[in-house]
Amino acid sequence: MSQTTPDLVTEAEEEWDMVIRARSGWFNLHLQDLWHYRDLLSMFVWRDFVAVYKQTILGPIWFFIQPLLTTATFTIIFSGVAKLSTDGLPPLLFYLAGTTPWNYFATCLTKTSTTFKDNASLFGKVYFPRLITPLSVVISTLIQFVIQFALLGIVLAWFIWQGRDIRPDYAGIFIGTPVLILMLGGLGLGSGIIISSLTTKYRDLGFLVAFGVQLAMYATPVVYPLSIVPDKYRFWIELNPMTGIVEAFRALYLGAGSFSWLLLSYSALVTGILLFLGIIVFNKVEKSFMDTV
Repeated sequence: MSQTTPDLVTEAEEEWDMVIRARSGWFNLHLQDLWHYRDLLSMFVWRDFVAVYKQTILGPIWFFIQPLLTTATFTIIFSGVAKLSTDGLPPLLFYLAGTTPWNYFATCLTKTSTTFKDNASLFGKVYFPRLITPLSVVISTLIQFVIQFALLGIVLAWFIWQGRDIRPDYAGIFIGTPVLILMLGGLGLGSGIIISSLTTKYRDLGFLVAFGVQLAMYATPVVYPLSIVPDKYRFWIELNPMTGIVEAFRALYLGAGSFSWLLLSYSALVTGILLFLGIIVFNKVEKSFMDTV
């Protein structure tokens, strides 16, 4: 009587599409996995973008309504009532040029700071590079930023056509805009994933984020120019890495503001440090967060 036995395949003969191993070491980040999962990243970006105004009546029109309402409110309160200077610029244009970059940073920070909490059920079921989720937030928010940026461009063109004394630095815009956008996204991503990693153990931070972002906006020259800040407070405002970015943004597009290479270099340095530390802490925490979240 003959007996059949299953074919024995040695480990050397097996071919796997993917091998998942436990990570070890703080700097073993496996960033190349992000490229292998680029299709998943694209799907998450679309999900995050569509989910913002899903089941709303006006839909994507809110991308224009929100910054216009915010700018109109700032114009009435800070320019009309408080009489704050706008460096000689039309208040509508001044506040729109400040809120556009600030909203991108604040949205990146706020949304990425809840990455572990929002995706806990997904993380516990299937493997994929966890860093994809905050990256998808930064990219989908970038799409919103581009839409609101187009609104700023329309308003800017209208004031120039009206003959107002506004002098954009076109060469600087071409070179500097991608750099500033990368800094905004990097600063929001780095800060957000650090907070997200810490909130897996210390939930109190989650309550402070929304409140802290609102306070941070007033510590950034969004509703006032840096030029009117008294000298005794100026150091503390300049310590905020968003100060150099917002002032550079206004200098490029409106030809006004207190642009400083030193401030911008400081912002770039802080952005790089926070992004580096954030990625390291995020990858370290992801291995054990299911036990604490």
